[in-house]
Amino acid sequence: MVTYPRIHFGMEKLYNFIDGKLVEPGKSNYLPNINPAEGVAYNLVPDSDAQDVAEAVKAARFAFASWSAMPLDQRAAILSKIADLIDRDLDQLALAESIDQGKPFKLAKSMDIPRASANMRFYATASMHFASESHHMEGEAVNYTTRTPIGVAGCISPWNLPLYLFTWKIAPALAAGCTVVAKPSELTPMTAFLFSKLCIEAGLPNGVLNIVHGLGHKVGQAIVEHPDVLVISFTGGTVTGKTIAATAAPMFKKLSLELGGKNPNIIFADCDFEQALNTSIQSSFSNQGEICLCGSRILVERSIYEKFVDEFVKRTKELVVGDPLEDKTRVGALVSEAHMKKVLSYIDLAKTEGGKILCGGKRITMSGRCEQGYFVEPTVIIDLDQYCRTNQEEIFGPVVTIMPFDKEEEAIAYANSNAYGLSATIWTENLKRAHRVSHQVKSGIIWVNCWLLRDLRTPFGGMKQSGVGREGGWEAIRFFTETKNVCIKF
Repeated sequence: MVTYPRIHFGMEKLYNFIDGKLVEPGKSNYLPNINPAEGVAYNLVPDSDAQDVAEAVKAARFAFASWSAMPLDQRAAILSKIADLIDRDLDQLALAESIDQGKPFKLAKSMDIPRASANMRFYATASMHFASESHHMEGEAVNYTTRTPIGVAGCISPWNLPLYLFTWKIAPALAAGCTVVAKPSELTPMTAFLFSKLCIEAGLPNGVLNIVHGLGHKVGQAIVEHPDVLVISFTGGTVTGKTIAATAAPMFKKLSLELGGKNPNIIFADCDFEQALNTSIQSSFSNQGEICLCGSRILVERSIYEKFVDEFVKRTKELVVGDPLEDKTRVGALVSEAHMKKVLSYIDLAKTEGGKILCGGKRITMSGRCEQGYFVEPTVIIDLDQYCRTNQEEIFGPVVTIMPFDKEEEAIAYANSNAYGLSATIWTENLKRAHRVSHQVKSGIIWVNCWLLRDLRTPFGGMKQSGVGREGGWEAIRFFTETKNVCIKF
């Protein structure tokens, strides 16, 4: 078990990071930051407002001229230094992430923090390899295309993969030459606060990155509304995404919205059964199911349906739910009491819709330090209709439904049956089927015989109500730049 110093409420304050300095919110208001495994506050997070955002935007605007003009290799060196510091502080950052979010420490150490470092390192040199295009008009003229940083970018990240997704947004923005005003989730602010200290240590120039903590309707909305913030990158819920779009669209701001998911996991009878089973456990319950890419709707070909359900339930029951700091823990605490109640309400809804709970379905009361924590049993539900609310709405917890299908066309129809289209997983050893189904399923990311295997060079994003725009690779660099064509007549 990893040990950490107990932090009592009121003893430690987190700070905003504005113009290169750690500062209190302007009105000195703070919110309790809850450790979800214990259900108690352990430090204070700034309750910032529009005035704090205005100060951050002012600093970002001032820093933009020098940062955008800085030689690419110098920008790259600073971002690479930040990546080095993340690697150095791996254990500290992973521990902070586990305490703040409720995820197992082992998961934070093996996935979240290494990915944050990879994000910074990948984009550190990306702009150095970014090439413009030229087009010759048969002796008449030459056209060349330039891409220049837009200006101040607003980056708003979620609570489920805090530093992982925080860096996923700010790294390409900074690499492209933009300056940033960023808002991490008020539920999981700790690693963003620690990250601000690493930026100071790495020598990031003042005002290039500004981090304003606080509530979405105050800080997030103020970022979206500010006329000098020209581009918005947001990851979070679809409802919030609609609010952001409604605000930003009349202001003609550039938007990237990575929103919710209700992802199908399609398992054909010709799959590698053991691989499909083991990975489906992972894709269902990793990070307590609090990943937008989790396969929460499992569709199984009828000839192997009973065998799959029996084995899946057996292995689900073997998952250790417990203290996130224990090495044996596979499923930690949900991020907040409110979110736990939401997840439990969907389990109750599933029962009223005719679902049968094969395992799980209840809150777990731990002993010891975690006795007030927000733990829910991994839950498996069958016998639900494809169009019921449980199968149509995002639950974002350790809850999956399993449904049979008879034909390939039926599986595709089920997969496409709701408003989301973020990701899908397909299990088959038939190469023709893999291509055929991949092209017909309406999701932005398709994994065949794997899950969460990511190449940072590839585009990432969803269809339908799972969002607009793409992140990752050149897509992200293009997003944070403006395109200009120059035509010169011979």
